[in-house]
Parts: sequence; structure tokens; C-alpha cells
Amino acid sequence: MLDYKIRCLGTPINLLALALLIFATGCSATKISAINNDPAKYMAKDVTIAGQVTNSFGVANQGAFEVDDGTGRLWVWSSGFGVPSQGAHVVVTGRVQAGVAVAGRFFANVLRETQPHKTA
Repeated sequence: MLDYKIRCLGTPINLLALALLIFATGCSATKISAINNDPAKYMAKDVTIAGQVTNSFGVANQGAFEVDDGTGRLWVWSSGFGVPSQGAHVVVTGRVQAGVAVAGRFFANVLRETQPHKTA
């Protein structure tokens, strides 16, 4: 019986931790739709986004991953910070750049990661 109660507490604690991470970063996170609608406004500035990884590829601790925050999607170029797996919830800080080619693929706008991403 005690074992059951301890296991049941794990889920609310995990949900609370995720909610706190989202709340702590959500106040300063920029909506991806705002970046996509006016990328020039965000060029060469530090921007933080938060959302779920919908696509990713990489090798040797670098690559790209796509983040969806519910308002839009944006590719993130990660060099030296690793690439999170599909489905991960992340908070990413970087600089918006236009016209980037990664592994033979061209991206109109990307967020070039400048700090290690946080995974919830």
C-alpha cells in the first residue's frame, strides 16, 4: 500500500516540475509566430523560445531540431550543444539568422543556439 502511494506521488511531482519550468521560462519566451511574422525584428538578438521538438537530426554533437510552441514552428541550429530527441520539451536561447544551409537543407529562418538548451 505504501509503495502504491509513493508511485502515485511521482506523477504529480513530475507535472509540477514541468509546470515550474514552463512558468519560469514562459514569461520570457518569445512566441515563434512573432519571430516568423517579423524575423527582421529579432535578427542578431538573443531570443528564447519554448516548445516541443517535432523533428531533429544531428551527428557529433551538432545538428538541427524543429520546435513547435503551438503558435508556429522554427528550426534551431545546435553546434556543440547536442540535439534533443523528437517529442522532448525544450527551452532554447539563440540568435535568429536568415538563409542558413545545414546538411544540404536550406532554412529561411533559424535560431542559432547560443546556450545549452533545457529539457523538461
